[in-house]
Order: sequence, then structure tokens, then C-alpha cells
Amino acid sequence: MMFDMRIFIVALEKFKALIEEKNSFLTDLDAAIGDADHGINMKRGAARVVEKISGKDYADCGELFRDVAMTIMSVVGGSGGPLYGTFFMKVAQKLGTATEVSTEELADAMTEGLAGVMSLGNSSVGDKTMVDTLTPALEALRKNAAQGGEAAWNSAVSAAERGMESTVSLVSRRGRSSYLGERSVGHQDPGATSSFYLISSFRDAFLNK
Repeated sequence: MMFDMRIFIVALEKFKALIEEKNSFLTDLDAAIGDADHGINMKRGAARVVEKISGKDYADCGELFRDVAMTIMSVVGGSGGPLYGTFFMKVAQKLGTATEVSTEELADAMTEGLAGVMSLGNSSVGDKTMVDTLTPALEALRKNAAQGGEAAWNSAVSAAERGMESTVSLVSRRGRSSYLGERSVGHQDPGATSSFYLISSFRDAFLNK
């Protein structure tokens, strides 16, 4: 099974719905170690993305994800806008004129997106950021892609969840939460959490859940 424009749009719609459902939780997470605005910002951004792409006839994946990236960059405040915007812009550049892609190809594109996030945020695994979720998720996705899409995406979601949960015990080294130092330990990172929702949404769209 391949990802086509329809499945990508469903994935983004599912991400919007999940962000809306978990908005208060994300806000609570960010209130503990940040500005208490990650949930609000992501809810606004996801809603505007779906509004932008709904009913539009896209020529290719690059065009779709460029719209996603530019919308997020323009409406999402804080660090989330530049980071998620960069992620999707790199995905757009990698997929280019393709109209459908395999799990392996999407994993490669998302890995390019992750590299952009790491470069922009000067972040790596262990810094208590979205990188802690995306890195193991995409490693699992690429490693298991040959076994088939369902196995690959289930492994990616499991790895993403473990990565997200690992941020609870980490000391924050990036962003506003880094000012807390050791006091950031014991709190789950909101960006790592919304990234888990992203990977889950793509899995669910692919598996038609």
C-alpha cells in the first residue's frame, strides 16, 4: 500500500482532531516547563492547515506539504512554528513531484525533516525535545519498512511513545524549559508529545483506523 494525496490529507485531519482532543493536556505539560501555549498554538496551526488543504486539488506531494509548512510557519507561535514548519518543508522538498510514495520513501522524507529540526534547534536525542520522539520513531519505521506498512507503522508508534515517555526523566537543554535545569526533570516534554500524535496520526491514516 502506498501513501497518496488522499491518505496524507486524512493523516493531517487526524492530527488536527487529536491535537484538539489533547489540547488541554498539551497546555498543562507546557505550563509546567514552558509558556503554557503549546496546546493552543498547535490547535490553531492544525486547524489552519486543514482549512488550507481541504478541497484543494494538489498536483503532487511537494505542493501539499509546502502548503502545510507555510501555514504552520505563519500561524504557530513559539518554537513550534519554525520547527514543525521546517520539518514539513523538508518533507516537501524530498518528496517533490511524487504523487504517491511508499513507507520507505516517506520515512526517508521524514528523516530529512528531522535533520532540519535538529539543525534549526541545535538539538539531539537527550535534549528533551521533539527529537526524542521522532528519532526512534523514524529509525523503527525505516528498519521495519521491508516487513510491510502495518508492521513498520506500528513499530514506529511504539518507538515514538517510548521516546516521548523518556523525556520525563531528562533535563531540558533547549528552549525555555532549559532555564529550569534539574527542575525540568519529572515533566514530559510537550513538543515530544505532539510529535507522538503526529506519528500516530500518519499510522492511523495508513491503516484506515
